[in-house]
Amino acid sequence: MRSALAKLLTIAAILGFVGLGVWQLERLQWKLALIRHVEAKLAAAPVTAPPAAWRATADDTYTRVIARGRWLSGHNAYVQALTDLGGGYWVMTPLDTAGGRILVNRGFVPADMRGRAPAANGEDAVTGLLRLTEPGGGFLRANEPAAGRWYSRDIAAIARAQRLGPVAQWFIDAGPNGAGWPRGGMTVVTFRNAHLSYALTWFAMAALLAVLAWRAWRRGGR
Repeated sequence: MRSALAKLLTIAAILGFVGLGVWQLERLQWKLALIRHVEAKLAAAPVTAPPAAWRATADDTYTRVIARGRWLSGHNAYVQALTDLGGGYWVMTPLDTAGGRILVNRGFVPADMRGRAPAANGEDAVTGLLRLTEPGGGFLRANEPAAGRWYSRDIAAIARAQRLGPVAQWFIDAGPNGAGWPRGGMTVVTFRNAHLSYALTWFAMAALLAVLAWRAWRRGGR
């Protein structure tokens, strides 16, 4: 009785490992399709930014857009950032467009420029990537609106703290704008893709367990 139960459990485990491997292969195909989709958007010509009331979804992320409007100076929010240039801040500045107010990540500044980023004034056209709001804060660090400490680009919270009124619940990451500050065009678009290694691991575990079980049952038969 115990031997039969052990065999059933072993077979179930082997089938479970195989199923997990197949699932990871399916995830691999999904991830590759996502990467191709995003790469196509990054290579496409920019389109006019949607109105501020547009309810953006994950599928809209990384769409290249162009927004025209007037900067609302004196309302910068500094969001902690870690980039290839080191630690510092993203400078979030509101842009008044014909379709409503949109927060723009004008780019990165070093830590010693917090509160001293060059002002953005007058009419302007911004080309960049549409991004979704990042509510809450960073890893183990909640945003502190009252103190002006931001660890994520939480659009609704920034708008409340800056008393901006209605704003788009998404923002624009500005594209390259030269060598000055804030430094735009520093969006990192990468997707971790370890699904193939995970699949091979599950298949290897299934094969190993099958070999060990076969050897054990063979000994038992003798």
